[in-house]
Amino acid sequence: MSSSDILVIGAGAAGLLAARTLAQAGRQVLILEGRAQPGGRIHTSTEGGFSEPVESGAEFLHGDVPLTRQLLQEAGIACYDTTGTTYEVAQGHAQPAESFFEDMPLLLEKLHALPQDMPLSQFLGQYLAGDEHQTMRQQVIRFAEGYDAADADRVSTFALREEWSGNGAEDSPRPEGGYGRLVAWLAQQAQAAGAQLQTSAAVATIAWEAGRVTATTTDGRQFSAARALLTVPLGVWQAAPAEPGYLHLQPELPAHRAAAQALGFGPVIKVLLEFDAPLWQEAAPQLSQALPELEFLFSDAPIPTWWSQLPDPRPVLTGWLAGPAAHQRRHTPAADLLTEALNSLAYLLGTTPAYLREHLRAHRIANWAADPLALGAYTYPTLHAAEARATLASPVADTLFIAGEGVYEGPHIGTVEAALVSGAEAARLLLGQ
Repeated sequence: MSSSDILVIGAGAAGLLAARTLAQAGRQVLILEGRAQPGGRIHTSTEGGFSEPVESGAEFLHGDVPLTRQLLQEAGIACYDTTGTTYEVAQGHAQPAESFFEDMPLLLEKLHALPQDMPLSQFLGQYLAGDEHQTMRQQVIRFAEGYDAADADRVSTFALREEWSGNGAEDSPRPEGGYGRLVAWLAQQAQAAGAQLQTSAAVATIAWEAGRVTATTTDGRQFSAARALLTVPLGVWQAAPAEPGYLHLQPELPAHRAAAQALGFGPVIKVLLEFDAPLWQEAAPQLSQALPELEFLFSDAPIPTWWSQLPDPRPVLTGWLAGPAAHQRRHTPAADLLTEALNSLAYLLGTTPAYLREHLRAHRIANWAADPLALGAYTYPTLHAAEARATLASPVADTLFIAGEGVYEGPHIGTVEAALVSGAEAARLLLGQ
């Protein structure tokens, strides 16, 4: 059995930043990561035959994210803005999209007049009823499910009002070379300060008492410490005992488990496709609908959202399915998801799936809902989420501490920024600050 001052469970953004802070303060830190590499829901790689690294998980910076930007600057990693044209496709016809919603001023007027919080579906049915608002209702639900990975019957309207009143959805730069560079830098910094990192060490059980924690991995190894920081995703907290990825706690923490169930955790399926050329740039005999300078595309296809890598000219398109639709397909085989993605793209471009397959050079399906170490992609705000997050984040007997984007309280919910801020705050708690 290996022993340390502090065990950090999970080498995602929260765990790595916390471990770096703790190690630099002189604590003996051991990080246990279930995957073969650090990063958690950040995964930048060429797996699948891609010519250069692509993002299976987190990809963009959404809005003003000061801690993320500070760390990127410290690491010497630049960011670049997305460029190009946003399109919408309905009934096979593509046109440039002027905004996310048909009538944003009316929507914001109704939202700001709302006297009390309620689920989004209830708000739309009560305040934007009638045939004249049918298109807006569809657009709003599609955006909440797609961008926030949310269930319209659970997501907080007040929280969406705050999000949509800002510019987070429209301001989406990328780190140069991907988030994986930041992960590698944080891991190197933590280890340079003395932290140890064990990968392929998925924790199955945590036995604890005041002042003592023992973590047992799925392959039977044991690690002990005086205290532990748990940075597992919210989906792991929400898992049922018989579900792969369930984390056994001995003794159990029923209030924390119940708080986790009260929070929203959205599923995402991400489809990455690299072609031998940017086929969508201009029409051809085999392709009737061109989308020149494509940046983002929103549509009525089964895989509805797509984007390019512009200004990077690589012929890579990313398909995105989130929310209830992704939940319904979480057990769909990867080959079937690829077929569905190519069928969707063929419809959007006015071509055939066979033509796209002929030019496909690499592909990857990232089904986060089916990943046993994540069981979803990121958090969305439910009613009374602040109380639930506070309960889930509360330390236990000065021995167990909890961090991660799922317990973050602030304007950047569901982002890498949320994970980093949560990890920094947990480290301060552990240091008595």
